[in-house]
Amino acid sequence: MNHKITIPNTDLSFLSAPGLGTANAGIDWDGKAADYLFDAFLDMGGNVIDTARVYSDWIPPEIGRSERVIGDWLSRSGKRNQTILVTKGGHPKLTESENDLHISRMTPEDMRHDLELSLKALRTDTIDIYFYHRDNLRQNVEDEIETMETFRREGKIRYYGCSNWTTERIKEADAYCKKMNYRGFVADQALLNLGLQYMNPMTDDTLVYLEKNLYTYHCENPQNLAIPYSGVANGFFHRYINKGIDAVKQMNYCTPENIRLAERCKELMGKYNATISQVVLGFFTVQDFPCLPLYAPRNVEQLQDIMKYQDILNISGSCLKRQLLYTIIYRMSYISILAKIDCNI
Repeated sequence: MNHKITIPNTDLSFLSAPGLGTANAGIDWDGKAADYLFDAFLDMGGNVIDTARVYSDWIPPEIGRSERVIGDWLSRSGKRNQTILVTKGGHPKLTESENDLHISRMTPEDMRHDLELSLKALRTDTIDIYFYHRDNLRQNVEDEIETMETFRREGKIRYYGCSNWTTERIKEADAYCKKMNYRGFVADQALLNLGLQYMNPMTDDTLVYLEKNLYTYHCENPQNLAIPYSGVANGFFHRYINKGIDAVKQMNYCTPENIRLAERCKELMGKYNATISQVVLGFFTVQDFPCLPLYAPRNVEQLQDIMKYQDILNISGSCLKRQLLYTIIYRMSYISILAKIDCNI
């Protein structure tokens, strides 16, 4: 069963959750293998395909590999009208020779350069949702919105969103869009997952976590859909449960608190005959706002598993959902009460 989401005040309705992440496109799958995976995703009820201009650029020599793989499939399959196509521009370069994440690429010229390359690689005339992949606090928010509005008026994009923007900057953009009578951001991508609260800081300080202020923002502003990335915590819970502590020792998520969460996940899996993916992604079913998490499978078998995560709502009625709520997150406070879980709460 796939959960469908509608973004208010748009014609973006029946968006599938989860969305298909494609950072591995061209690395783990290409050609016929990619066709098989994309077709399977649609057959399972999916329709949101997420990519970015820089995805897979860290593997030389090809640039824009992920978008090229998607474009090849769209060209061969003719299924563009069955997809919600999401891509992002303005990210610092990620090649072997140029990979400084603090060298901004968000000028109007940078964004147009990336957009034109994305349209060509994806073999499409328009992008359904086009994102700023990062932000540049030295740039004027009004100018950034006007750049996106220019692309929208040209018909090159239908809607636009932000990725890794702070709450304050999103609110600035919202205020300007309201003043100008623009629809504004329809979606926001930020890091959110079961292990976020207790993980060690990431080395990339340009990432934005969906915590506290941003969490409250999404509770109050459902017109800006939360599209969390790294929804399975880079595989931390899967690796720990399948392979043990040695497999996760070097991960940012490897903390005593997250180990306890992983053990609690194992209990829920056994008690309700649920998969790791159902429990870990079940986290998104108990939030106070709609979430469309992204997942990048390495093969169709992983895709089949992850596409069933919404079935957790039907496992043993509401009991497991209530346990997830208290195990993982209680409203905005991120309070784990692992030792007190019981269906009678």
